[in-house]
Amino acid sequence: MASRGKWGSRVGFILAAAGSAVGLGNIWRFPYITGKNGGALFVLIYFGCVVVLGLPVLLAELAVGRATCKNPVGAFQALRPGAKWHYTGYLGVVTAVMILSFYSVIAGWTVGYCCKTICGHFAAPGRGEVAAVFSAFIASPWLQIALLAFFIFLTVFIVSRGVAAGLESFARVLMPALFLLLLLLMGYSLTLPGAQKGLAFYLMPDFSEINGRVFLEAMGQAFFSLSLGMGTMLTYGSYLKKKENLVTAAAWVAVLDTSIAVLAGFIIFPALFSMNMAPDQGPGLVFAILPEIFAKIPGGMMFGAFFFLLLAVAALTSTISLLEVPVAFLIDERNWPRRRASVLVGGAALAFGIPSALSGGGVKFLSRLPLVHVDFLSLWDKVWGNISLSVGALLIAIFVAHVWKTSRALEEITAEGVRFRLARLWTIAIKYVCPLLILVVLVSQFF
Repeated sequence: MASRGKWGSRVGFILAAAGSAVGLGNIWRFPYITGKNGGALFVLIYFGCVVVLGLPVLLAELAVGRATCKNPVGAFQALRPGAKWHYTGYLGVVTAVMILSFYSVIAGWTVGYCCKTICGHFAAPGRGEVAAVFSAFIASPWLQIALLAFFIFLTVFIVSRGVAAGLESFARVLMPALFLLLLLLMGYSLTLPGAQKGLAFYLMPDFSEINGRVFLEAMGQAFFSLSLGMGTMLTYGSYLKKKENLVTAAAWVAVLDTSIAVLAGFIIFPALFSMNMAPDQGPGLVFAILPEIFAKIPGGMMFGAFFFLLLAVAALTSTISLLEVPVAFLIDERNWPRRRASVLVGGAALAFGIPSALSGGGVKFLSRLPLVHVDFLSLWDKVWGNISLSVGALLIAIFVAHVWKTSRALEEITAEGVRFRLARLWTIAIKYVCPLLILVVLVSQFF
């Protein structure tokens, strides 16, 4: 434990783990998914999915990590030596690298848009001009690669400093800053004319809109929002001391993650309705729609700059955890120094991320190369961000429930006299409910 690092405190772990879960999925994806699926009704179902699906798998990952004090590969080898289950760990390591590669591209957009907003590029946009600015922005190949490299460099710098001095110390700054920015932006958004309509959409469920798609979208959002399926929480759990209460820690991570998403909705929907815009704007909401809103509301440029800064901070808390998974693997299994492992994995993520960075109009300057017109950003998001995570989480749930056995997992969860009053419900969930729901989410990716 001394050589690989450990958390300095429970608060540090909770903030770092919550930071891992918090990301663009909370502030970018959650609002537009909510807008597409009826507002308050989706939020209500989402809360249920976090409790029924997210928390049991999160607790299972933490238990495996702390029981072994190893990375995803080493953890499965330690609990089931001689079997093939360690390939689940390898899947998690590769998935983390690949998600880091394309996720850092979108994270770079947040930095670029923060600078654009400060420089007044959206001060007085004409009709359709904001969308044109975004198209021109992603069409600049060298700018996209530079922003990608900047974000990966920042991530490598933090992770290379270690668990306590890097992950934990920066989480103690980034997470409170994230909450402060959210509260400031929410306070401003709620004072806009017409904000009450947005609040009604967000807080008053219309049960006549309920359908299977809403449940499916809510399950997917709850599952992906908590960083499950690639060993991130397993790795973070491996740095925990035995005296820490895993149940309390898991609950706090879920609560903080969900709170960030909910606060993001309080920022976006009042702003949308104040401009009489429909809430179902889709994925282009943040980069192609919101700047136009910022330009038309009082103090909008300041509001916009802080909003994109908020996105950048949220993205950074996630990229840190993505890099930590393969770095922990190289430290544990290959005995590499942390700095060397961080730089190598960061370089690999940068190399894999370049095709995603060029997936916009920037591919034109490499138009003669094979496969250059493939939209790698969307492809990698589908393969690694959706399918691979679902497979990983399904295997983890099956392993904990039917290979390692829930009885052993509960011994770890209740170590040091910790009481777990919902142990029977957790057992049922991880054995039957979670695998079934994850399988539904996985199958849905192909339709």
